[in-house]
Amino acid sequence: MTDASDQGQVADAVKGNWVDRLAPKATRPYLRLSRADRPIGTWLLLLPCWWGLALAVAATGFRPFDIWIAVGCAIGAVLMRGAGCTWNDVTDRDIDTAVARTRSRPIPSGQVTVRGALIWLTVQVVASAAILLTFNGTAIVLGLLSLIPVTIYPFAKRFTWWPQVFLGLAFNWGALLAWAAHTGGLGWPPILLYLGGIAWTLFYDTIYAYQDVEDDALIGVKSTARRFGDTPGPWMRGFAASTVILLSAAIVTALPPVSAMAALLGVWAMGWHLAWQMMRLDVTDAALCLRLFRANRTTGLIPLPFFAMAALV
Repeated sequence: MTDASDQGQVADAVKGNWVDRLAPKATRPYLRLSRADRPIGTWLLLLPCWWGLALAVAATGFRPFDIWIAVGCAIGAVLMRGAGCTWNDVTDRDIDTAVARTRSRPIPSGQVTVRGALIWLTVQVVASAAILLTFNGTAIVLGLLSLIPVTIYPFAKRFTWWPQVFLGLAFNWGALLAWAAHTGGLGWPPILLYLGGIAWTLFYDTIYAYQDVEDDALIGVKSTARRFGDTPGPWMRGFAASTVILLSAAIVTALPPVSAMAALLGVWAMGWHLAWQMMRLDVTDAALCLRLFRANRTTGLIPLPFFAMAALV
């Protein structure tokens, strides 16, 4: 039987994804390099952007340009997630070769050269910059600053047990950027939203990291999963509670009481979804960890209709 790597497919991609079925053959290695066959990461990057925009609209009112902000953030999330993953795979190519789940990725499997990956990285960054330049000055500066945590993140697992913090810094930056794109500035609401997103990232990416905990231990790669071992419960409950508390604080500081109550219902519902994940979590079951990690798309979508409701109240 031909395995996934023989066909160029990546081991942890969803079977029958659109890249493997529909994309032109020559583009597949590069789309896989950008994780286009695994869209959950794009959602996790995009959702904090939409939180920031939705909360800003609820706080100050809707403007026609907000439609472009929402669309631009979506396109930018695809491009910057792809660029970040490309950079990650360039820097991690030797590590990926040593981990069962990642050795089928395009660079370690030989589908893409490092030079080809760097060219593809440049294309994605330039396209992202073109979108960023349509926003206001504050948002542009924030977009440029976001490159700092994106650049550092792949190296974090080499020097800290908490690389998930660096992922959170990068993945939730859009909460600040989208708020600024709407309002022209920052303040406590987007900062609290950003911190709440980081706590959420610590929750879901720790679950994700448990898939590789044995391989990571063998090659000396650090993660919160290795740090917590077989008893992550207290930490995970802390991350979930921090997420709900910080997002709630962002809402309370941004909105008047009636609107805030509508938005808070969404955050509390999100909290219940995090609790549901905790009740199901078995860190020794890698397949379950992957399913729960992917369930966080739903987790992050839950607050959005309530934020929209708050804008109408």
